[in-house]
Amino acid sequence: MNRIKDVLDQKGIKQKWLAEQLGKSYNMVNSYAQNRRQPSLEDLYKIAEILDIEVKELLIERKVH
Repeated sequence: MNRIKDVLDQKGIKQKWLAEQLGKSYNMVNSYAQNRRQPSLEDLYKIAEILDIEVKELLIERKVH
C-alpha cells in the first residue's frame, strides 16, 4: 500500500503531471495512486525524488502484532 494519492493531494499536484515527469502513462500512475498496482522500488524512489520527499513518506507502515 502506498500514499501517492495523499501526497499528490497535499502538494496540489495532478497525477497527469507526475506521469509526465515519471515517463509513465497516466493510467499507470493512476493505478499506483488507487493502490491497484504498486510501483517498483526504482519507480518509488523516482516518485519521491520528483515530489521532493523521503521514500518512506510514500509508504503506509504495517503494524505487526
